[in-house]
Amino acid sequence: MLQKILAFFVLSFFLVACSQNSLSGKKQFKLLPESELQSMANTQYKQFLSTNKVVANGNNRDAEMVKRVGQRIVMAVESYYSEIGKSGDLSGYKWEVNLVDDKAVNAWCMPGGKIVVYTGLLPVTQNEAALAAVMGHEVSHALLQHGNQRMSQGLLQQLGGVALSVAVANKPQETQNLFLGAYGAGSQLGVLLPFSRKHELEADRFGLIFAAMAGYNPQEAIALWERMEKASSGQTPPEFLSTHPSEGRRIDQLKKYMPEALARYKPVAK
Repeated sequence: MLQKILAFFVLSFFLVACSQNSLSGKKQFKLLPESELQSMANTQYKQFLSTNKVVANGNNRDAEMVKRVGQRIVMAVESYYSEIGKSGDLSGYKWEVNLVDDKAVNAWCMPGGKIVVYTGLLPVTQNEAALAAVMGHEVSHALLQHGNQRMSQGLLQQLGGVALSVAVANKPQETQNLFLGAYGAGSQLGVLLPFSRKHELEADRFGLIFAAMAGYNPQEAIALWERMEKASSGQTPPEFLSTHPSEGRRIDQLKKYMPEALARYKPVAK
């Protein structure tokens, strides 16, 4: 009887922790309210910017490009959510885009639309369309709540599945490291939690769609990932590939997604 009762509570726990993502329409295991993660993201994002060299927009072409691409991706996301009748799901998003002077080949997006691109990524992206593919990909991870899933799994495995507020109060440093690692911003802490292949492909698909809707040729993503793989040949993979495992089949899958993205591609007049 005790085993049956325990099994019932375990099953109930997992049922309560499963919810449907509005973008993918799929069920997800999440212990954390997105609103709590967005609040934590606000704090961590400000702290990150205060301790890293942010490239000012003023007279810097790269910073202006990153802002421009980010703004177009945001407009595409908002348009897509309007199409599917889910605009309300973006109510907690207060988008911010910043370029940080760092040689790391990396970019990430925290809950609530807090985006960072590292200067080390730009020599690999080489053009705005490829950068849009990366930013669309990262924004998709946030919208698909992949970081929430990884954070939930981390809390369950490392901190016993306690509430986020309890974890922050009792183990603030461990919780901070777990959060940064879950969103690909924890390389300096030695904490990197790779996305699963399933998550990667989901982010690839919607990242292509958002880049195309933003007016960028989604086919640039193919050349981008070829450069990414080349950049990691015979050396330690860039931080971006540490959290975003790249495999040969990935490019094949991108090609399968391409018709859906190209159907939404309308080049922006220059």
